[in-house]
Amino acid sequence: MLLNLIVSILIGAAAGFLAGKIMKGGGFGFWINLLVGVAGGFIGGFLLPLNGIVGRIITATLGAVVLLFVISLFKKK
Repeated sequence: MLLNLIVSILIGAAAGFLAGKIMKGGGFGFWINLLVGVAGGFIGGFLLPLNGIVGRIITATLGAVVLLFVISLFKKK
């Protein structure tokens, strides 16, 4: 149980980092990107459920990109 939580947080961190790089300027720093990556993991799980570590990273990254896009629509320029 604790191991799954740690793995999910690490995957979320990687996904948030990747999503910040993909969105170019859509990133908000390490900690917010970590939260966006974890939330993106949940969103990505609904959009494209894949299994395995690589699949989870892909789905979390896609979910984080979607979430960063939506956030950027409301972000002040």
